[in-house]
Amino acid sequence: MDLTKTVFVKSAASPKDFVRDGRPQIAFAGRSNVGKSSLINCLIRRKNYARVGASPGKTTQINYFLTDGSFYITDLPGYGYVKVSKAERDRWAGLMESYFAARELITAGVMIVDARHKPTADDVTMFRWFRDTGCPVIVAANKADKLKKSELEPNLQLIRDTLELQEEKLILCSAEKGQGRDALISAILENLC
Repeated sequence: MDLTKTVFVKSAASPKDFVRDGRPQIAFAGRSNVGKSSLINCLIRRKNYARVGASPGKTTQINYFLTDGSFYITDLPGYGYVKVSKAERDRWAGLMESYFAARELITAGVMIVDARHKPTADDVTMFRWFRDTGCPVIVAANKADKLKKSELEPNLQLIRDTLELQEEKLILCSAEKGQGRDALISAILENLC
């Protein structure tokens, strides 16, 4: 599987636009400032392919990227603090609820959290949405390069405890440095079999 062979297919602004062609979908979710687009770009070894901006909230629709012709990287809108209207936040919430309600669409989830901080209440809610679909969930603790070695394990344990991880994989990542890229790709590919 060659993740560098990734092409943008479409954006879905409403449920009628969701891709339903039977290919597996790996859904990526995370807070608006957690580096979700940067991590996707790191995985496919492209700069600024998934939209990255100076301010949070650049992903406003569900974006589909077809990887090596065999599965989709599905980039979900970020959640949490974003400077947009309440109407726009409500639209995003409705879009996400519709996507998660169509459980057959999600093959696996990649939940991205900030390795430096305790997961927020929004992170816990998103993780539960993934868990409720019954699909496997991989938790990527991004921005690990910003931590001291002595902080790594305590922070990972805090993430495990807060999200109440059971059998879910927790992978330490840094989109900026490429740390955890291979482990995350392996975990994703395991869920495609």
